[in-house]
Amino acid sequence: MVQSVARATEILDSIAHAGGASHLNDIAAATGLKATTAHNILKALQTAGYVRRRSGDTRYHLGDRILNLARVVGDDDDLRHRLRPALETMATETSETVFLAVPSGDEVYFLDAIESTRTLKAASQRGHREPMAGSAIGLLFLAFIPALRRRMFDAHADRIGPGIAAEIEAIAERGYALDRENWMPGLNCIAIPWRDDGEIRAGFGLAGPSSRLTTSRLKEMAELMQKIASETDGRYDG
Repeated sequence: MVQSVARATEILDSIAHAGGASHLNDIAAATGLKATTAHNILKALQTAGYVRRRSGDTRYHLGDRILNLARVVGDDDDLRHRLRPALETMATETSETVFLAVPSGDEVYFLDAIESTRTLKAASQRGHREPMAGSAIGLLFLAFIPALRRRMFDAHADRIGPGIAAEIEAIAERGYALDRENWMPGLNCIAIPWRDDGEIRAGFGLAGPSSRLTTSRLKEMAELMQKIASETDGRYDG
């Protein structure tokens, strides 16, 4: 077991030193492992979310679980700083409460928020944590982070009913998440993903009274938020 753990960490180190992505033969050469041994360990790391493959790319990339661990231990402030201008633009353009959230274990952590100045509004949730399966932003992460979705389905099957599973599929196809009074009566929400170098790092959300945020209005807000996100530091891939 100790040898397996040591080999796995050596493989992760080799990928990191290669800039975050590396081919199997290069990983084997860097670690001194046989290609078949390295491949088997990589398969286990991929299942656990520590490495991932991308469509059309034969390299192994560091996965969302590694990036989320890195975020937990220190880059929250950096991410908040990088994405604050986009959040401010969304708040100005929509006049609704907007927020920035990140996956944190099996929960959603609300990293930043700007509360609407309107009388009837959604309250800021900055600093709060919510269950992953309970909100639009949480379902967004489950839809776009396969390893996270597998872990949630395995560990919390009791929370994932047929309705939630179907909605996750719809979000993946649609490109954004909608919440029509599911989380709270009278409140509608929308969430879009934000990617950095192809990896989901965070999500932008918007919330407001359902009387104002009709289905057509939510769709307009999603398109606007996607446009703003695409122009910020990083890259949005809807």
